[in-house]
Amino acid sequence: MKISIVTPSYNQGAFIAQALDSVLAQGYPQIEHIVLDNCSTDGTAHVLAEQTHLKVICEPDKGQSDALNKGFKMAAGDIAGWLNADDRYLPGCFERVAQFFLQHPEVDVLYGDYRLIDAQGKVLRTKQEFPFDLFTLKYHHVLCIPSTTCFFRRRIFDQGNFLDETYHYAMDYEFFLRLALKGYHFAHIPVVMADFRWHADAKSSRQTGLQLQEREQALVTHDPFLRSIPGAHRTLVRTAFMLFSRFKRVVIRLFL
Repeated sequence: MKISIVTPSYNQGAFIAQALDSVLAQGYPQIEHIVLDNCSTDGTAHVLAEQTHLKVICEPDKGQSDALNKGFKMAAGDIAGWLNADDRYLPGCFERVAQFFLQHPEVDVLYGDYRLIDAQGKVLRTKQEFPFDLFTLKYHHVLCIPSTTCFFRRRIFDQGNFLDETYHYAMDYEFFLRLALKGYHFAHIPVVMADFRWHADAKSSRQTGLQLQEREQALVTHDPFLRSIPGAHRTLVRTAFMLFSRFKRVVIRLFL
């Protein structure tokens, strides 16, 4: 199975070489790597110029969602992965992903576990995720599907599903929620597949407030039950569901 990796890029010259190298180091026979660079002004262009195997689009975009959509529309692989320019895959990731998709033709979206690393690449901790659960996806206070380890079957995009470009901080949450509610099949593989980098310039660490606002917007938009509750009571219901999802994950972890 051919694997296409889509990498949105903007001024991540300090890290992007590691991201690119982590794809090549897989040694997987059929790889397509598409980089969408938003005219970076640091050393990114020099790094990209040294990688002749890449498909590079360097042009202004309307944000990360726009860049990712361009890449997913270009992707020719049977499977597509989303790798941000400051993250990296771990050895053996692609082989496991391809094998799983071959053995489970019903699965549309696959995700795994990951390591949290700092700007220097030091491992801070390993994050073990859980089997997919729609209630948890909806109401947990943090996203339980890491985009860094997420791979999509091509039919998702062939059927017209792309990121909502009005979202800039919780586009992954909105996309996963929309796919799940449409009936696409998610699966978790209990394998550490990638490194997610947490550093001062990362969008996820700088704009947590805006990210939470967009998550709430996406949830209310796509959850008819919450939408039916008057605004004065919606926050209470949402908080109760969030606390229950936390409790549920604690109980599940005890038995993993």
